[in-house]
Amino acid sequence: MNKRAKSNSIRIIAGQWRGRKLKVLDAQGLRPTTDRVRETLFNWLMYDVPGARCLDLFAGTGVLGAEALSRGADYVQFVELALPVAKVIENNLNELNAPREKYAVSAQPAMTFLKVPPEKPFELVFLDPPFADHPLPSVIDQLTRPGWLSDDALIYIEQPTKQAPVQVSSNWTLRREGKAGQSRYSLYSLSDTY
Repeated sequence: MNKRAKSNSIRIIAGQWRGRKLKVLDAQGLRPTTDRVRETLFNWLMYDVPGARCLDLFAGTGVLGAEALSRGADYVQFVELALPVAKVIENNLNELNAPREKYAVSAQPAMTFLKVPPEKPFELVFLDPPFADHPLPSVIDQLTRPGWLSDDALIYIEQPTKQAPVQVSSNWTLRREGKAGQSRYSLYSLSDTY
């Protein structure tokens, strides 16, 4: 018997859309970053988000990218494999009246998206793939290629606590990390000064 996808919601914590709710599909593998983790992450990024070009590579609910836009990011590229989930991200941004020039939503696999470098490098990247199946080593390898990251880029990675921390590029420096429930989250920097 087919189950119809249920719709839930998650709220934006701060910024111009503080308290607004985003619809979330009840889809397999979709695991929104919790309020607690997002609050910690965006406290770390308080001075880095305004004006930043961001990549939300495994967008899922889109809440990380939407939170960044709410807090003054200049642009967010959302990449989500599942078309129905990507459509919900698009609908949520429309309901928030997000300026169309501030974001793009692509429904495709992360590795497909990473085949062609962007016009401008990203300053902030969110990597929060499904816990059951994550291509993080390949993604990290691709992001280290020319054109993807600015010289002072910050990279956020969320993964299960039961997995060993993913190996990152030798020029990425761990700046902050934490654990909450079944998640380990880490913030890396390309710059020596953070």
